[in-house]
Amino acid sequence: MVRLLLVDDQPLLLQGFSMILSTEPDLQVVGQVGDGQQALDAIEPLRPDVVLMDVQMPVLDGIEATRRIVADHPDVKVVILTTFDHDDYIFDALEAGASGFLLMNADPDDLVDAVRAAADGHALLSPEVTIRVLRRMARGDGAGDRPGGGTTGEEDGIPLPQLTGREREVLALMARGLSNAEIAAEAFVGEATVKTHVSNVLAKLGVRDRVQAVIAAYDSGLVLPEGRHGR
Repeated sequence: MVRLLLVDDQPLLLQGFSMILSTEPDLQVVGQVGDGQQALDAIEPLRPDVVLMDVQMPVLDGIEATRRIVADHPDVKVVILTTFDHDDYIFDALEAGASGFLLMNADPDDLVDAVRAAADGHALLSPEVTIRVLRRMARGDGAGDRPGGGTTGEEDGIPLPQLTGREREVLALMARGLSNAEIAAEAFVGEATVKTHVSNVLAKLGVRDRVQAVIAAYDSGLVLPEGRHGR
């Protein structure tokens, strides 16, 4: 059973999310709070596996609350769900350690999938969000602060020599927003094999989920947006 904490300053939205998620047999809403500080205070007593977090809230916003939750409770995953689709919010949320970013216009099934993916240690990053984040990264904004980022003395990004050829291929497909099943079909291997490769990629890159692995792929120059070819 995946334990969920819902965080939003609009009670009607909280009720709506709770209704959608509570109908799933493997999901349990254990709490609903109205701002980021209340979310921080609720982590210890409620012990959620996943926090569904809004961005703009009073007292403490969702980005800073995400940053603190991830730092203090690394086993708790955060999925951002907001009406605001500004690039800054998307990028800042991922930098803060969020395991996913969804807009309010997402289908209920996408919300459920995102929660389950986060609980499994992965991330559901929609292709449209992936493209927007990567376009901003291609402009070089905030490169030094991104997970998997930093400088190594190479002008074209961080190297990935620790990855095998197959793992680099899987990482490149992850960067295109493909699921494990889609990667398996593309690479002509079994889905269990893909899961193993994904786990190896995360471990070797020292990142916590698929989102940060994708960021590392673009930082390294393995994959480039706008149809350009990576290394």
